[in-house]
Amino acid sequence: MSSISEATYIQLYEANSIPLRVVLASLVWVLYEYLITLDEEVWYIWRQQHNLGRFMYFWVRYYTIFLLGFDTVQIHTFAIPGVATHALCVAADPATRIVGAVSLWSIEIIMQMRLYVLYDRSKKVLIFNAVLFLGSIGSFLWLVVVNAVRRGKLLRQIHTTSPLPGCPVINGGTEWAQWIPATAFEMVLFSFAIYRATKSIAARTRLNHRLSLTTILINENIFYFCVVSWVLIFNNLMVIGKTNIPWFGFGPFHAAVGIATCRMLMHLRKFASHELESQGNAYATTKATNAGGPMIFRGSEGEDSQGSTIPDS
Repeated sequence: MSSISEATYIQLYEANSIPLRVVLASLVWVLYEYLITLDEEVWYIWRQQHNLGRFMYFWVRYYTIFLLGFDTVQIHTFAIPGVATHALCVAADPATRIVGAVSLWSIEIIMQMRLYVLYDRSKKVLIFNAVLFLGSIGSFLWLVVVNAVRRGKLLRQIHTTSPLPGCPVINGGTEWAQWIPATAFEMVLFSFAIYRATKSIAARTRLNHRLSLTTILINENIFYFCVVSWVLIFNNLMVIGKTNIPWFGFGPFHAAVGIATCRMLMHLRKFASHELESQGNAYATTKATNAGGPMIFRGSEGEDSQGSTIPDS
């Protein structure tokens, strides 16, 4: 070990073992979430007609499970001595970041659609967010290339001097900037949701003591943005290399974002289903009342009136 010290080697070895454990916990978390919400998925989602919302729910739900399975297999396979070569490690890092980014991009598309609805289908808002969205993707991919080149040089030095199991956890440099474009775009979307919350009368109005659809959309958007922004910021803190936070891998990030989004979509579907059921019950009650006899209008409190009637026609 002529190029790195024994202390550095031990530090890298310990850092490699953390994602091995954390990714298993993340996979269990996602599978547990799937099992405890499967009945709701069957009841509220499977019975839906084919539409974009249904497709996006299934895409996020099952892509998240696939993603955690991929993370688990990749990390534990590479930890087997002799499997992880220099070429595989160089290719694996950008690959795992891109497949994870696909999940985030899918969810950001959903949030843009929700903002499009909140802003009364404003094409200006849609186009503005779409341009920023494409810009964040381009910036992310450019940083992936820059970091992959830098990482390849560092990995070559480590692999030729110390046979670490798996791919060494190497952060620092420009790694911290990897998720800055996505974080900035999330802040823009969050600002749109906050602005709508302060300006929308519907968001502050309760109909029959029930929350409106606008209120549900705004509250869920704000909650989602808080979750994702916190996760992205935490990711950046892990890769800065200047904090005492170890690198946990992408498992917790993939799990948290996927679960939060599916919960959000499920909650909206349950709200819509209950609203339709309430309206159907109200319609049935009104129809039964009209069919049973004349409609009676009672007088106000304190009046002796027995009410007036409208005879059946």
